[in-house]
This record gives sequence, C-alpha cells and structure tokens, in this order.
Amino acid sequence: MDLRFMLAALCALTLAACQTLGRPPAGAASPATTSVQGEYDNHEQVWSARENTAMIAPPHVLVAIEGTPREDWTIWHVRLDASTPIEAAWALRRTTAADGSIVWLPHRPTIAEPGRGKDFDVAQWIALDACALRGRAGAHGLQLAADVNACAVIAPGVGASAALLPLAVERDGEWLRVRLYVDQARGAEAREDLRLVRRFQGWAALNGGGPTAAADSNDWHTDRKVGLGNEGGRYALAYRDGRPSGYSLALERLTYRDGNVPVLKLSVVDDASGRTLAYAWTNPEATRIGINLGWVQVGLESAAIGPASP
Repeated sequence: MDLRFMLAALCALTLAACQTLGRPPAGAASPATTSVQGEYDNHEQVWSARENTAMIAPPHVLVAIEGTPREDWTIWHVRLDASTPIEAAWALRRTTAADGSIVWLPHRPTIAEPGRGKDFDVAQWIALDACALRGRAGAHGLQLAADVNACAVIAPGVGASAALLPLAVERDGEWLRVRLYVDQARGAEAREDLRLVRRFQGWAALNGGGPTAAADSNDWHTDRKVGLGNEGGRYALAYRDGRPSGYSLALERLTYRDGNVPVLKLSVVDDASGRTLAYAWTNPEATRIGINLGWVQVGLESAAIGPASP
C-alpha cells in the first residue's frame, strides 16, 4: 500500500468528518477478562486477500501491547507496512464510566522517546479525549468504539501518526480486531483482523552442501537459538561463521480455502527466489512442529513450554 495515498486519504477524511463507524461483527464467544498484552499480527488476513482481487487488500499491521507499572495503563505500538512504513505509539488508560461502560482513553507522547517499563511516566503523554473508545465486555468479548466525528476534529493536530489511531477495538479470545483512522479510506467496514502471536523456539541443522549435499556429508551447521512467531515469522539460517546460507524458515497460521482447513505451517524458503522448497503442517493448536529434508532439519516448540532440543 502506498503511504502517499494513505496520507492523502487521511487528510480527506479529516476534512470531511462525516462517516459513521459500523459495529464490528462478533467472533466466537469468549470472555474478555484476559489481558490484552502481547503481539498481534494480521498476516493471515493479508495472505487471504491476495486471492480475492475484488477487495481492497488490507495493509499488514502489527500491534504490540505492553504493560506498565500502572495497571490501568498500557502502551500500544502500531506499525503499518507500506512503501514507507509508518509507526505510532499510544498510551491507553482504562477506566469505568458512571454507567458501567468501559473507557479506553488514548494518549499521544509529548516527547520522542517516552519512558517504558519502570520508567513509564504519565506526564510524558497527553490525552486525546475526543478519541476515547467506549463500550462493554460481554459474551462476545470486548467491543469499544470512538466517536469518529469528534475524533476527526482533533486529528489534524496529532499529525501523520493520527492515521494509526484506533477508532474501534474488538478483543475476542486470541483475536484483536482494530479499525484504524486510515481504514476509513477502505470503506465503512474495513478493519484489521489481528491474532495473538505465539513464539516458537528450537534448533535447526543445515548441511553446508545445501539441497544437493551428499548423504554421508558431516558438514553440519547447527543453530540452537532459532526463534520466530507463528503469524508469518521468518528466521534466516546462517552458517557457523555467520554467513547467510540463502535459506530461511517461515512459520504461519493459514486457513486454506479448499476445505476451510486451518493449519500451522513450517516452510523452508529459498531467499533468492522467495520460493518455498518444502513445508510441514499440523493443527494450529500444536505446541511442536518440525521438518527433516535430509540436508536441513528443524525442531520447534512453543516458547511457553521451552525450546526443543536435537
């Protein structure tokens, strides 16, 4: 997606300030009591759109939500991949209104590098009251939305990062569905469907002879610190001296249109051509996955359990 197009669309939307925000459709029922902290990625949504030329492809968006020493505050780091990627950070304060509804109030930073972790300081953030997200938690998760017209009034003063202001948020299990300010240019229902990233770690053994390595070759280059996420994560394989091997691992959750089968897929990729040389797949809930092609062998395990070992 071209950044100039998005910013032009953002300006037009700010001036018009006339669109209304549709209610996000609910997903599978689940309680909204768990923490929203974590890393979220809409890799599968972007992958699926490549086969549907009738729709405007969504941008690739990553949202990393980190906690602070203040339980009612979180920091959202939003990145949108475009010809020139754009990033923004928002501090969201969670409160409860008099009527019992939930309010997430976004704040923008007042300095270039606000403190994080133990150095978090609310004085380094200024509230964007007009863009407050309001809603409730129920059987279908947490659903919040901002007053689009009110938010549009202050958006010009926020600057280019306003493109990444959340106008609606739905948290449902592992899903974080977000409608950003810039999404208005793609239609009334446009949003990013992001899923919580699970980290995998383990090992990879690569033969120096590559795919044509002799069966009796002992030129193995073993990496016991492989780590990547399951939502489109990539890991470049290297030789023991640090030189790039020209091959990478890719780990992704996908749902194939034929049969509507969701899988966790581990691929070996040729970096030069981008071609997948081979892959293995298992169910999305699996905590272990591996592949053995003779010349390259990989074993991964969910980081929540511990690293796999050869």
